[in-house]
Amino acid sequence: MSDIERLKKEKPPFDIIDDIHVYAREGVIDPEWIDMLKWYGVYPQKPQEDGFLMMRVKVPGATYTADTLREIASISEDYARGTLDVSDRQAFQFHWLTIQDIPTIFTRLEKVGLHTRGACGDTVRAVISSPIAGLDAAEVMDVSALANDLDRELSGNPAFGDLPRKFKISITGSPELEGIHLINDIGFLAHEVNGEVGFDVWVGGGLGAVAHLARRLGVFVKQDEVVEVAMAIAGAYRDHGYRQNRKKSRLKYLIKDLGPEKFREIVETEYLKRPLQDGPAAPVARFGGNDVLGVRDQKGGGSYVVVATTVGRISPEKARALADLSERYGSGELRNTPFQNMLIPNVQDPAALSAELAALDLAPNTGMRGTTIACTGTQFCRLALTETKARTAGLIDHLEAGGLALPQLPVTINLTGCSNACTRYQVADLGFMGSLRKNADGVEEEAYGVHLAGGIGHAQRLGAKLKGVVLARDLDTYTASVLSDYKQNALPDETFADFADRVGHDRFVPDAVLGTGKAPVNA
Repeated sequence: MSDIERLKKEKPPFDIIDDIHVYAREGVIDPEWIDMLKWYGVYPQKPQEDGFLMMRVKVPGATYTADTLREIASISEDYARGTLDVSDRQAFQFHWLTIQDIPTIFTRLEKVGLHTRGACGDTVRAVISSPIAGLDAAEVMDVSALANDLDRELSGNPAFGDLPRKFKISITGSPELEGIHLINDIGFLAHEVNGEVGFDVWVGGGLGAVAHLARRLGVFVKQDEVVEVAMAIAGAYRDHGYRQNRKKSRLKYLIKDLGPEKFREIVETEYLKRPLQDGPAAPVARFGGNDVLGVRDQKGGGSYVVVATTVGRISPEKARALADLSERYGSGELRNTPFQNMLIPNVQDPAALSAELAALDLAPNTGMRGTTIACTGTQFCRLALTETKARTAGLIDHLEAGGLALPQLPVTINLTGCSNACTRYQVADLGFMGSLRKNADGVEEEAYGVHLAGGIGHAQRLGAKLKGVVLARDLDTYTASVLSDYKQNALPDETFADFADRVGHDRFVPDAVLGTGKAPVNA
């Protein structure tokens, strides 16, 4: 067993909260137990020897108030040197924390309805909830209550505190708009079958160094069965999942070996004690790998507005301004999306709100600024090999300056600093995976492998790994050349993935785009 497995057997993981308070009083963390702090969303930040910590904060149901955002901004200023990120699992993230301040931060979060229990670790993580639940006319049902039920009953539950590895759940009532289910351990998609609304269920999605898309269980789960079925699947994974090799412990490996049919049988016979109803597949979202961007009509009147943060990074000042705008133009409610963006519902004057957002560089009609995500990178992450946030923000600036940030159809760019896929590089139109390579002088340089034309929308596939790498210094030029090619040569209404398939993937190999003597297009 790995050391983590031994530690989990010595102490129930969620009991580490008592030690956290001891560490805070003494100002020292026992190094043997430091990784167990993850069960409360706390990680060592790079460089670990400096003793600073990062924290992920769960947002149950992805929904919070303007006052909550103001408190988040204040915590950022008081303890995190002004750092504040929105993650691609709808969480907030702080950096530069010290162990002495962690209990105080916990208390302040709890007062505004947020917490970190189950934010990380080998447990049920934050449940991704549709950020447009209850808002969009296209939804089959409002899943807000179910999302909160799932979070309350599974995430932070000691019964699921010792899973083989992390475990992720998503739920949407708008399957024709959202496709995030393909990369979660469980994905619930609401759809209507013979006049009844229920859920199509997918299992075993997960990326990381070896990626697997989720597979259908082939069931139709009724609304009042969702929590029970989720607990049964999590229980089956807890008891049957692999624990000898942490690199092969995610549910995706169990599904790969057993197949969804055998796994369903285990869930039904050992945990539910009854068969599940068979059911057809839910509709597929054409652009499921993108956010539902811009200003959109809200059912019942008004609009909801998606605010692009630019790779999830937002200052405390902008967060406070956004809180104020949510009250002035909406109802004081905000939401986080699974694409590092934010959303203001119940807006009555979207044009005026959009103008004020533009002044904050948070305008909703932002093209690629809203469809590009980046992980934490070497600035703070112990595993990352390359810088990500600033580089990706600079890439977007470069594309906008070249008139390439508003392609005819959404294009997704996901950039990650290592192979762990925190920002889903395998399912982007252009996915960049950070690595290091030595140049002719033996000096290491930052570089990116390219994964082309993946998608969790209509394509439902992993991107093709291209030969070669793009050096960090060539990232802007390479991306601009590829997007110029798409802009100039795509057929009407042709997605990037379809365009890449039609013209051939070899056309986008880094050497073909950046080769000696080749002038980049509009770069």
